[in-house]
Amino acid sequence: MTAILCSLSELDDGVARRFEFDGTPVAVVRLGDRVYAIGDTCSHAEVSLSEGDVDAEECALECPAHGSLFSLETGEVLCLPAVRAVPVHSVRVDGNQVVIGQ
Repeated sequence: MTAILCSLSELDDGVARRFEFDGTPVAVVRLGDRVYAIGDTCSHAEVSLSEGDVDAEECALECPAHGSLFSLETGEVLCLPAVRAVPVHSVRVDGNQVVIGQ
């Protein structure tokens, strides 16, 4: 399944934004020309990751509740207290459209 999430110009650089994909919340982040999509729910505190800060140097998203960092590339935990990764979704830019899924 694939879906158009938005236009690339709707994503602010270095800011997370929440979308729904196939009934699941997804945090989408634009860093320059790259776009990433990971599960929006922290595996530790079950809060929305899209409300957290983006760490561009680490290519990660910080949980706003306890500061866990999640890699935007792999979903892996980079900083405790979380210990479980979040899912990563395939995302690409097609023209000016951000497309998620295979």
